[in-house]
Amino acid sequence: MALRPPLLPADPDAPFPPGASALRQPDGLLAIGGDLTPPRLLNAYRHGIFPWYSDGQPILWWCPDPRTVFRTGRVRLSSRFRRELRRSCWSVRADTAFEQVIDACARIPRDGQHGTWITAQMRAAYVELHHRGHAHSVEVFDGQQLVGGIYGVAVGRMFFGESMFSTQSGGSKVALAALARCLHGWDWPLLDAQVENAHLLSLGAELWPRDDFLAQVAVQTQMPEPPNAWTSRFGTWPARLLADPST
Repeated sequence: MALRPPLLPADPDAPFPPGASALRQPDGLLAIGGDLTPPRLLNAYRHGIFPWYSDGQPILWWCPDPRTVFRTGRVRLSSRFRRELRRSCWSVRADTAFEQVIDACARIPRDGQHGTWITAQMRAAYVELHHRGHAHSVEVFDGQQLVGGIYGVAVGRMFFGESMFSTQSGGSKVALAALARCLHGWDWPLLDAQVENAHLLSLGAELWPRDDFLAQVAVQTQMPEPPNAWTSRFGTWPARLLADPST
């Protein structure tokens, strides 16, 4: 008989089941139902849990084992890509085109994926988190054209990446590396990437046992986040700065 994860109660402040109780098959499925209100979402992220489902499904909540994680000081760009960046005229900034980034992430074709998990309900939920200062985007521009980006959720000094995209080769790599560069400078040690794939691993992602990941999340999400909006803290700077491996 197949095991079923528990249904979440209607109260958005109700606790989630412990991450360690998630199913092995499918890996990491923890709970079903509930809603995507800001209190529920922030409660989930504080405990290393994220929603992921498709149209026609109930809301599914996940906490996989192992967890794919970047150390913010160890994102890896190839020497060839760094050489290309030295000639780049792209610029990078944050939180100036959040809705464009999430829409681009929803539209971009992905291998083995039909449609998108960024449903209208998910989009509305993360736009609301953005308006409340919890969801952020890093954007890569070629002049006035958006060519890459990443968005996710910040709680305390922990960043949970949700999705990224490119419309020109390397756009998502620049967005990820730029985000990691700034997080590292702000003393945020980790960037959650949720589920492994070959592309993330090639950029330096690590596979962490779930217990180790959740222990770090418990610490980082309780730390105070420095004040000021991300747009001003991040600034606008040329992507070619990423060509120097020491930065």
